[in-house]
Amino acid sequence: MSSEFPKSTGQSSSTNPDSLEMQQTRPSVPVATFGQRTQSGRYTSYSSKNLDNEMGSTELSSYTVQIPSTPDNQPLQLFPIDPSVSRKVEEQYVSNSLFTGGFKSVTLAHLMDKVIESKANHPQMAGTKGSSCAIPGCDGKVMSDERGEDILPCECDFKICRDCYIDAVKTGGGICPGCKESYKEQDVDELVGNAGPLPLPSNVGMSKMERSLSVIKSTESAMVRSQMGDFDHNRWLFETKGTYGYGNAIWPKDGGLGNDGDDGAGEPTELRNKPWRPLTRKLKIPSAVISPYRFLIVIRMFILCLFLAWRIRHPNTEAYWLWGMSVVCEIWFAFSWLLDQLPKLCPVDRSTNLNVLQEKFETPSTRNPTGKSDLPGIDVFVSTADPEKEPPLVTANTILSILAVDYPVEKLSCYVSDDGGALLTFEAMAEAASFANLWVPFCRKHSIEPRNPETYFNLKRDPYKDKVRPDFVKDRRRVKREYDEFKVRINGLPDSIRRRSDAFNAREEIKALKQQRENNIDDQVLEPVKVPKATWMADGMHWPGTWNVPGPGHSRGDHDGIIQVMLNPPSDEPLHGVEPEGNSIDLTEVDIRLPLLVYVSREKRPGYDHNKKAGAMNALVRASAILSNGPFILNLDCDHYIYNSQALREGMCFMMDRGGDRICYVQFPQRFEGIDPSDRYANHNFVFFDINMRALDGLQGPVYVGTGCLFRRIAIYGFEPPSSKEYHPSCCSCCFARRKKAEMVASAPEENRSLSLQDTDNEGMNQSLLPKKFGNSSFLVDSIPVAEFQGRPLADHPSVKHGRPPGALTISRELLDASTVAEAVSVISCWYEDKTEWGQRIGWIYGSVTEDVLTGYRMHNRGWKSIYCVTKRDAFRGSAPINLTDRLHQVLRWATGSVEIFFSRNNPILASCKMKILQRIAYLNVGIYPFTSIFLIVYCFLPALSLFSGQFIVQSLNVAFLTYLLGITLTLCMLAVLEIKWSGIGLEEWWRNEQFWLIGGTSAHLAAVLQGLLKVLAGIEISFTLTSKSAADDENDEFADLYIIKWTSLMIPPITIMIVNLIAIAFGVSRTIYSPIPQWNRLIGGVFFSFWVLAHLYPFAKGLMGRRGRTPTIVFVWSGLIAIIISLLWVVIANPSGNFDIGGGFAFP
Repeated sequence: MSSEFPKSTGQSSSTNPDSLEMQQTRPSVPVATFGQRTQSGRYTSYSSKNLDNEMGSTELSSYTVQIPSTPDNQPLQLFPIDPSVSRKVEEQYVSNSLFTGGFKSVTLAHLMDKVIESKANHPQMAGTKGSSCAIPGCDGKVMSDERGEDILPCECDFKICRDCYIDAVKTGGGICPGCKESYKEQDVDELVGNAGPLPLPSNVGMSKMERSLSVIKSTESAMVRSQMGDFDHNRWLFETKGTYGYGNAIWPKDGGLGNDGDDGAGEPTELRNKPWRPLTRKLKIPSAVISPYRFLIVIRMFILCLFLAWRIRHPNTEAYWLWGMSVVCEIWFAFSWLLDQLPKLCPVDRSTNLNVLQEKFETPSTRNPTGKSDLPGIDVFVSTADPEKEPPLVTANTILSILAVDYPVEKLSCYVSDDGGALLTFEAMAEAASFANLWVPFCRKHSIEPRNPETYFNLKRDPYKDKVRPDFVKDRRRVKREYDEFKVRINGLPDSIRRRSDAFNAREEIKALKQQRENNIDDQVLEPVKVPKATWMADGMHWPGTWNVPGPGHSRGDHDGIIQVMLNPPSDEPLHGVEPEGNSIDLTEVDIRLPLLVYVSREKRPGYDHNKKAGAMNALVRASAILSNGPFILNLDCDHYIYNSQALREGMCFMMDRGGDRICYVQFPQRFEGIDPSDRYANHNFVFFDINMRALDGLQGPVYVGTGCLFRRIAIYGFEPPSSKEYHPSCCSCCFARRKKAEMVASAPEENRSLSLQDTDNEGMNQSLLPKKFGNSSFLVDSIPVAEFQGRPLADHPSVKHGRPPGALTISRELLDASTVAEAVSVISCWYEDKTEWGQRIGWIYGSVTEDVLTGYRMHNRGWKSIYCVTKRDAFRGSAPINLTDRLHQVLRWATGSVEIFFSRNNPILASCKMKILQRIAYLNVGIYPFTSIFLIVYCFLPALSLFSGQFIVQSLNVAFLTYLLGITLTLCMLAVLEIKWSGIGLEEWWRNEQFWLIGGTSAHLAAVLQGLLKVLAGIEISFTLTSKSAADDENDEFADLYIIKWTSLMIPPITIMIVNLIAIAFGVSRTIYSPIPQWNRLIGGVFFSFWVLAHLYPFAKGLMGRRGRTPTIVFVWSGLIAIIISLLWVVIANPSGNFDIGGGFAFP
């Protein structure tokens, strides 16, 4: 069964608010602007392109159509039925429907009998089984409440489905088909009261967007008082009427947040009795550590300057070429070190106070008497693209950790972006939603950490430690057994889908062959029947996404947009479990509600640039704005799960604290599992996450690293932060200030321009410009001011200039209807971003394979700040490639994106004045570091060239050279020790990072520079391979991937460097031994630097050898021995003769 919705190709397909108001005021004569009536009585507007086939015109006329009231055209509002029933029915219809649509196609709602083969037993889940409708010939399911109990509108308990109920109300005069009596309003009220469905807000009659905007209107006076600066801070501080705490001024008795005291909700009592407490604190590094650290940086800069000056003034006259190359490389290394070191001058630590967060947002007060959560909503994005490289079980565990997170259920939404459109991912997600019915309440009941079932059940520690409930052992065994069955179902999905599709395709072939034979009257020779090899869903429908055997409109790059609401939005009030039956878990004291869960696969068509992950994230931003519109967005990779259930609260402390309105995102460090104990290839990357990122936190904020980041939605929309200063007008400011600002905006580069938050509050904002920026969806445009307001911190302190009053976010959540989901389908279409600013100045920015760094750069360039949140317990954990080849390809992608940024208009040199100098230097280092590979490779060959030629980079090892070398080395070691001290990493981790810096610099970074130059000079686009998250086939060895050797051309430069240096050492030693006048000083210098190179390349060489005892080890060992033997034989056979006096003998001065 499917229902059609008008699909917008150029304009919004949302419901017309004006027509809705006219329906409410004149129900007998509903009005629609080129509208189509849906089954529930709604009117949705056509676009001009939808009407081309019927009207033959591309212009949309500006007149309305009056539709008279007929027995078949009666809106539900005409009858005295509780609106909560119809709205709940509509939401259940949405959750049981798969919405598809796209470019030049109609949006369809496919009503699904089931989503997965197994039984869906949670009432919020799509495809939940229920009672059948009692109307003869109808196979629909009976309406149900949030517990899954049947909703029976009549006291006779006649079972009726949604469609039959609507028909009975509209065409049957409101007569029950069972008892033949009219539906009674009081009966419905009693029924609803007993079942306990979702409570509705008081403003039920208003449109969806009007109800959201009413939050702003109802608190307009408090907002104005907070933003316009009516409060007199000086009077608070110096007059006796002020109330004081521990160094903090509290609201005065006659100037609180209330509406001038008229409503009796003025100054909160707790603010008179308690001092204001911040949610976060900035912890500075102890001066005993940071002061010597800064002093050593200055000392090393001074030594480097003296050393380079000395090197330039003292060339090696016997080998100018060797001296010249070494000096150029050393100058670049000094410059690169300076770019890396300067942003580290101001590292900071931060801490949060979750108790204060709970006290402010979840404690009963005068503004919030019930103590309902006042925290803003969060939309969590999970991105996946290929179920073969990103196993569905990994993605399912990530989803389960999100659904079980410690955050208000009604404020949390999870969106899964399947950029491959695979049925395997869809059904794995449905299985995860079904298992969440047991896993999430179990985690809440016993405070489980971590809340990823795969990680939890594989913990090495005692699982029963600190568990006090007597039924924990029984519950854990039950959940463990269910999870084992869940894994079996997930791992068996590929075969299940294949067998199901083969059976359905065979049935279709038999039908087609039978039809062909029936139509063959003349007994002609029958041609072979060609039936497309479709992929079938569990309910017997064609999968609208990518088929296992690609077909037209069903391939990875050509399929419709898909949205499926897997879990309905939960009710506002806690819903406890029922009495346990048999061996089930006792959940009578546990909230069993689940967050909203939505599957999204954006439309893809040939000929469109879909912009990889950045395009998928932008599609999620638009779809989530229409469905839930959380003011904050957390994005995670499919292999990064929530390890700390309170991580979202930790991040929200920064967003909701004083000054949080100027924070664009909170970046959490990346922590990894499954890394070999020695961390051979520096996968943990501790130096970057614990040193560089903490240092940037003391400036304008850390860079965005692609996952584990909590965003402010309004910052993603391209708005600039609210002004931190209040400008008082003077006699000249009215004339010159605006002119100066206008001139600055007009002269700014296109990529540096941004939208002002003041425009969202301006009723006179030019609405004609919004479609050009955000697209033609009116739902999306209307959601922007709502998200901006809901994302503001509480106005509970005089310094909070852009806050919201307490209790403003305790209203009920909007229920989903079909027109809303249809609108969400339209905004994920491939055409939607055409002629808009998505990807240019709005959303994730296009133009680089590292869209994460570029997106964060744009936000900092607008003046936003970011925060680095390091929690005591890791916030998120994920997987990283431990295989050498995969690791090199990952580094290649990062470096290639940096080169792209350097050669683009996003070069930090061209940044706006809103970016701090040291922050600009940090971004400049991000774009420049791959170019160090050119000089690094040359410098790695210099020891070998020195040994082959018998020369060295200096004339002789004199006192000056050795002193400078010793000073540079000692200051580097002392800086490393101090960095380890204030960052908390280990010395071995620091050394692993240094080793892989050279490995990556001589392999992936050089390839990235070449690719970047090819793109700039020749226009050759860059493609990258998705990093595999799958494990090796060897189940007995956790680190089997570490020993797999997969050849890649990136290995050629490091292998060449190793072989050349080994041969050069043998050659230099042999010639020095056979020389009548040995030149030991030059030999020692060359051998020392050769060993320095080989020591850094040791992990690379070890990776090439693979597992001990296998063939690669023998091959590489014998290759090295043969190279050395050949070098020695050449020296012995061709014993050099003549004068070897090419320099003075070895002597220490």
